[in-house]
Amino acid sequence: MPKQSEGKRDTMERVMHEFKHGELETRAGDKVKSRKEAVAIGMSESGSSNQDDKKTNEHNYRGTKAKEGAGKTAQQEKEGRMKHSTSSSNSKGSGWHGDSAAHAKAARKGQHATAR
Repeated sequence: MPKQSEGKRDTMERVMHEFKHGELETRAGDKVKSRKEAVAIGMSESGSSNQDDKKTNEHNYRGTKAKEGAGKTAQQEKEGRMKHSTSSSNSKGSGWHGDSAAHAKAARKGQHATAR
């Protein structure tokens, strides 16, 4: 059986880390409680799923690597490793983004970030 590439292995490690720490969510925003579901999500994100065709796997892998590179994974948000943009459009200055994790979660649920 062929080995998984390092990038795919790293993605699986990240997804399982998020699951272990209760940070992994489905697209609907629900917490993942099943280890099998976490493995399926990891395989899909890493482009290793046997349920998808080659083109879909490649698309998923590119999207995941873009998300990881932008610092938009749950693990990176929690550990404070988000990459900040240098735009000066924010009123607090160029490096300040406030509580972006809470804002992103509120945006997914359709609420305003200040109405926690």
